[in-house]
Amino acid sequence: MIFAMPNLTPALPEIFVLIMASLILLVDLFLSSKNRFVSYALTQFTLLGAAWITVSTSGSDVVHTFNGMFVDDVMSDVLKMMTYLAVAAMLVYSRSYIQLRNLFSGEFFVLVLFAMLGMMVMISASHFLTLYLGLELLSLCLYSLVALQRDSAQATEAAMKYFVLGALASGLLLYGMSMVYGATGSLELSKVAAAVQQSAGSRTMLVFGLVFIVAGLAFKLGAVPFHMWVPDVYQGAPTAVTLFIGSAPKIAAFAFVMRLLIEGLQGMASDWQGMLIIMAVLSMAIGNITAIAQTNIKRMLAYSTISHMGFLLLGILSGSLNGYSSSMFYVLSYVLMSLGTFGMILLLSRKGFEAENLDDFKGLNQRSPWYAFMMLLLMFSMAGVPPTVGFYAKLSVLQAALQAGFVWVVVFAVLMSVIGAFYYLRIVKLMYFDAPEDQSPITAQPDASVLMSMNGMAVLALGILPQPLMALCAYSIQHSLL
Repeated sequence: MIFAMPNLTPALPEIFVLIMASLILLVDLFLSSKNRFVSYALTQFTLLGAAWITVSTSGSDVVHTFNGMFVDDVMSDVLKMMTYLAVAAMLVYSRSYIQLRNLFSGEFFVLVLFAMLGMMVMISASHFLTLYLGLELLSLCLYSLVALQRDSAQATEAAMKYFVLGALASGLLLYGMSMVYGATGSLELSKVAAAVQQSAGSRTMLVFGLVFIVAGLAFKLGAVPFHMWVPDVYQGAPTAVTLFIGSAPKIAAFAFVMRLLIEGLQGMASDWQGMLIIMAVLSMAIGNITAIAQTNIKRMLAYSTISHMGFLLLGILSGSLNGYSSSMFYVLSYVLMSLGTFGMILLLSRKGFEAENLDDFKGLNQRSPWYAFMMLLLMFSMAGVPPTVGFYAKLSVLQAALQAGFVWVVVFAVLMSVIGAFYYLRIVKLMYFDAPEDQSPITAQPDASVLMSMNGMAVLALGILPQPLMALCAYSIQHSLL
């Protein structure tokens, strides 16, 4: 047998990130705690280099390599660029926070890079094995990051819950994939799709496999009824890690759903649409209603995430290109909002103090009118109030679901959105109408302060001019899935 060397060009960003992560791990061994900034700078350089390589190798063609296991298309390029942006912003926001809590170490940066590598593999996977490999790489790094604050019992407990439930979900997913393989005789998504279209496999086994796959996907998205881990992990993990879990992995989870359900199992849309409707409705209901009772803002945002994942599923269950591009627009908008919101919690935290409770936001307008205005924009966007980007994100997925004929689901989603507005606007009320409990000045690193301003303004600018991002999402979906 002659071994044919695969085309490595589509996977160059992943190869670069892998080499740099290994290099940072080695370099960090020889750095003193005072020079740990070098590891941080190298990590940011890695993100910049990966972005440059992704742009340099991008094109409108769909390129497969590694015997059809890996794909480079427009959708993967756009999602990877947003992933780099989210991880870079997370590092800027959390730098001061992790320095004060003795987490500013090579392990943190290397785990973040390997987790991002897992996301990149998930985004470009076109084979069950590649999807699972990327997912496990991401998951194992996230478990370690949650438990990185070794002296915190809360963080250790959260990591254990996350690990046990994550292992269960991975088992369900793997079992579902094995059943689909048994029914179709292939692990490659394009061949699975062809076999499903031709009804070549056992229909009963395919449906059983699909149920297990959707259950595994629901866990990774944090959708009901597989949402149990989200509030505990969000609250228990260090806020910097919560910011990471609540942003970039959502992009990879969206890509995971698109690759599996749309590229691989599109022929079974009638089967998975019913499951997604139940998950979307329950996620919006339980997420929004339970969030009202929360006094811890990280826990409140966890339930908020669950409800947002319900909205994200609305676009996917519509089964149209418009719906898929609307869901992509939604997930990118959500990541932008999530970065800013958790970034604000990090900016208000200081040594020995975590700004985790709603009361910590009381009177923020008196302490810093600009930060209060940025938080107001982010909360309005989360609630879906115009002219912020959150309004157009919700409107686009609702329109897609309406066009697909799911009228009652859309009416229910609008009602849940109104309920959800209550707990977001409560934070605005606390910031502007309550007296501050803490009068201490807000000190933030200049780069984090500038990024927060850019983050808030981006939420407003994309709300006023959403067309460029919407057009980019539509273009990437059209040139990747057709």
